[in-house]
Amino acid sequence: MTEETQNESYRSSGVDIESGYRAVSLMKSHVARTFTSGVRSDIGGFGGLFELDVTKTPHPILVCGTDGVGTKLKLAFLMDRHDTVGIDCVAMCVNDVICCGAEPQVFLDYIALGKLVPEKVEAIVKGVAAGCIEAGCALIGGETAEMPGFYPIDEYDLAGFTVGVVDKTGLFDNTAIVEGDLLVALPSSGVHSNGFSLVRKVFGLDHDFSCLLRFEPSLGRTLGEALLEPTTIYVRPLLDLAKKVTVKAAAHITGGGFYENIPRCLPKDMHAKIYLDDVRVLPLFTLIQQKGSIPLHDMYNTFNMGVGMVLVLDGDSARVALSEIEGSYVLGTVAQGEGGVVLL
Repeated sequence: MTEETQNESYRSSGVDIESGYRAVSLMKSHVARTFTSGVRSDIGGFGGLFELDVTKTPHPILVCGTDGVGTKLKLAFLMDRHDTVGIDCVAMCVNDVICCGAEPQVFLDYIALGKLVPEKVEAIVKGVAAGCIEAGCALIGGETAEMPGFYPIDEYDLAGFTVGVVDKTGLFDNTAIVEGDLLVALPSSGVHSNGFSLVRKVFGLDHDFSCLLRFEPSLGRTLGEALLEPTTIYVRPLLDLAKKVTVKAAAHITGGGFYENIPRCLPKDMHAKIYLDDVRVLPLFTLIQQKGSIPLHDMYNTFNMGVGMVLVLDGDSARVALSEIEGSYVLGTVAQGEGGVVLL
């Protein structure tokens, strides 16, 4: 059987190998833009090679993270916009490893599709590359899987994996947290990449997505544009801050909102006191709450409410953070005693 016949046979089952080759060709320039000095391979091999510079980290600890974009992808399908979700994918991974103080080194992505359209894959990878550049890590590999019959032809899933490194002397150490330490909020850009199943229900997007195209005065843009706003990447500001002060802990506010994520960075015998009047809630969350008649507790247990990252700092370090990181502010304090998160 000739190669042409083999390709035609596979194509008849719904998998187009030639489209895969074209997708790789289109994405190469975007991937190359992410390469850092440690990259030792090009795309197309069986594994991505990266040489770790141990002169900067004599006692390196690797910190790994993986995540996806979730049902936010449904909005990308509805709006036929695919160049931002890659940023979300990177952000969800690197924002997790930075909570340990680790600097992301490499990233890999996985795209599974019902039908491989090279230009769509290029748009997705373009976003992944943009996120990697912002986070300072190299996109050294990935996988694009065409899976007809498993995914609808117009849909795909997107997931990522990152490896960061931190010297053991630079690990954030929450055992140093004491009562009275401050909780400093770093602002989010919107819903980020969690809670979209509830968002879709609130706005009835599975039945009618016309509201995505309507201009919302409170948002200053269409609802769809606000919801698709990529997740903020906190790597650079947090690494810069950690060079100047002691960051005791950090919490990435993802699924589970305040109630699930802030306690993850605190010692078991301490809790967070959050002052509701101090939370700078984004208008998008006010709109979601009003439209869906959602109780306040559920909002803070689902969404980031405008806070994408929370840092635990002593008073002096907090003052440095407030002067260094745009939009940051004091959200609350740490108190002795169990209790997770208390909203006041």
